[in-house]
Amino acid sequence: MAGLPGARAGGPATRGPARGLAGLAASPRFQALAARLPGLRHLARAEGAALFDVMQGFVRSQALAALVELRVLHALADGPRHPRALAPAAGLGEARMALLLQSGAALRLLRRRRDGRFALTARGAAFLSVPGLEALVRHHAVLYRDLADPVAFLRGETAPDLARFWPYVFGAGQATDPEAAAAYSGLMADTQALVAADTLRLVDFGGVARLLDVGGGTGAFLAAVGRAHPSMRLDLFDLPAVMEGAAARLGQAGLSGRVTLHRGSFRDDPLPAGADAVSLVRVLYDHADATVASLLRAVLAALPPGGRIVVSEPMSGGDRPDPATDVYFAWYTAAMGTGRTRSAAEIGALMAGAGFQGIRSAPGDRRYVTSVVEARRPA
Repeated sequence: MAGLPGARAGGPATRGPARGLAGLAASPRFQALAARLPGLRHLARAEGAALFDVMQGFVRSQALAALVELRVLHALADGPRHPRALAPAAGLGEARMALLLQSGAALRLLRRRRDGRFALTARGAAFLSVPGLEALVRHHAVLYRDLADPVAFLRGETAPDLARFWPYVFGAGQATDPEAAAAYSGLMADTQALVAADTLRLVDFGGVARLLDVGGGTGAFLAAVGRAHPSMRLDLFDLPAVMEGAAARLGQAGLSGRVTLHRGSFRDDPLPAGADAVSLVRVLYDHADATVASLLRAVLAALPPGGRIVVSEPMSGGDRPDPATDVYFAWYTAAMGTGRTRSAAEIGALMAGAGFQGIRSAPGDRRYVTSVVEARRPA
């Protein structure tokens, strides 16, 4: 290890408890000892298994993608089936179907029975019932292509396709294609149900007479709030390309008489006034800091004194890195080309910089779904 500072025993790399433990764990002699001692053997095996889980994560994801693409979970919804019965419809040989089903059982989506048939587990059945999960798994093919060469991606040497899937992040001029708008709005709406449910658990909207949802797509979040608060007036502000879908969704929810739709881009147009609360649901992490700062100033200008802002999205763990948000969402937003997964503290600092006060955060029970930061315009 010539040329690495502190590589020799007793050097700086071994000082302090954290460095000392890491150095000890990296020692082949210690690993050999740990494998022999009963007290340490369990720890060594657990760490080894955890490292292997990290390494095999992509293969697990691809197995799930195959189960979804071939609709295997759907085929098992009516009852247990043998690999040979499922293979023809999927265009697979029996051996490859058995391999896929065995993988599904290892992922605990399926259960292998003694007679060789496979059945859905509770987890597998739940997967089919959660809105948007299948669409999200299919959509990940775009992300995985973008991350095929992770080092080139980190060096900025690639042109990620994900940015083209979410054209609105570059401004209204990039989001005029109705087909593209339908694709990203559909995915947003499908996955918004969980976000809406968790946001409503974290935020007390009692006392809010009128809510403006900025960047709300086809209105999935606004529909959930409207159902929970029957007397609240509702406003939706988003790009013209998604307004037809918003009108249809909110109409089906019976909210047409309570909703006002505003066409525009917060990059180019002022936000409509009149609401005493503004929600930004999965909006900030799509955009760079300068865009976020400008948007927060626009929200402040649109709110009356004492008005509230609610930001709901997956957030970085900050000084306590989170395995879902600081891996999955951090890389995803980076692949979008303009976004960044921020911690609650970073969002709070941007709010304070825009002029908000009374900033408070509420970590979600499912941080991979959402967390919340709230604040108020000074009275």
